[in-house]
Order: sequence, then structure tokens, then C-alpha cells
Amino acid sequence: MKKVNIYTDGACKGNPGAGGWGTILVYGEHEKELSGGEAMTTNNRMELTAVISGLEALREPCEITLTSDSTYVIHSVTKGWLYGWQKKNWVKDRNTPVPNTDLWKRLLQAMEPHTITWVWVRGHNGHPYNERCDRLAVAAAEKAGTQV
Repeated sequence: MKKVNIYTDGACKGNPGAGGWGTILVYGEHEKELSGGEAMTTNNRMELTAVISGLEALREPCEITLTSDSTYVIHSVTKGWLYGWQKKNWVKDRNTPVPNTDLWKRLLQAMEPHTITWVWVRGHNGHPYNERCDRLAVAAAEKAGTQV
């Protein structure tokens, strides 16, 4: 399997508000930047969209190291919350629906063919790829904000 590094970040101008996401895929010496935005969204949706977009860009099963500053995404997968929500038919404790179910379902499907190691990094702490993803996400959020 090819070894790919994926770096992701999401941003939101207001929460909810105009949002953007940025993803960088690294395979050997090759890098690909992806980004996008929505006029009215939340930061968590943008963090998830960044991860999903990176995974969906791959055309074959890969061994992935996925790095994000989102504890929301990283912990949901690594602590097993995502799988618990799925088993409980997307309902949390006290019968409240899981937010962003549409994206969690997409993430599960996007993860399926790959072997993924999930890595959390502190945001805005000098990690070169995280900083680049942040710039992509912020630029996409600003562009989305002008399209309201």
C-alpha cells in the first residue's frame, strides 16, 4: 500500500458562520492542496469536511497518517465514540441526536478502504502543514463569506 500523509484543518468566521477547510495530501515528494468553504456552517463541520475530502481524494487503499488539530474529529475516532454513535443509530445519551451525522457517515465510508493512524497536533503552534492548512481554510472561509 502507498503511504500517504494527510494534514487537515477547518475554520469558521463566527460559529455558525462562513466556514472553510484545507487539506494537504503528501505522497513521497508530491503534495496536493485541497480547500473549500460554505457560506453558513460550523467549525466542527469544516474540520470533518477537511478529513473526508482528503480521504475521498485517494483513488486506492492507502496506509495513511492523518494529522489534525481537531480533538472533535481525532477523539471521536480514536476513543471509539463514532462507533458507539453508529451502534446506537446516531443517538447520544439522553436520546439526543448526534450532530453532523451526515458527515460522520461519509467519514466512515471514506475510511473503509484505508489503514489510518490518527495524530493530533496543537493548532497554531508552528506545525508547518497545520499552519498551511489553516491558511487554506481561512482563505476558503473568507471567500465563502463574500458569497452570502
